[in-house]
Formats: sequence, structure tokens, C-alpha cells
Amino acid sequence: MTETTHHEDVSGANKIKLVLAWSFVGIPLLWGVFNTLAKAALLFQ
Repeated sequence: MTETTHHEDVSGANKIKLVLAWSFVGIPLLWGVFNTLAKAALLFQ
């Protein structure tokens, strides 16, 4: 059984697109998690 691996070099433009895409998803996600934890902390005071 042979296993093939596929490695691509990521160009500079693709790196920027990747960072922007993760930021587009990650920033609102972190904001939501932060707000949820802050409101949950109020419940336990």
C-alpha cells in the first residue's frame, strides 16, 4: 500500500486570502465566546 502526499506551496496572495478568511470567521467567533463567558460569569456571582 503506497501513501501519496500532496504538498502545495502557498503563494503570498493565497496567504493573505487565508488570513482574511480566518479573520472573517475567527473574530466574530471570539467575540461571541467572550460575550458568552462574560454573561455566564455574571450568573455565577
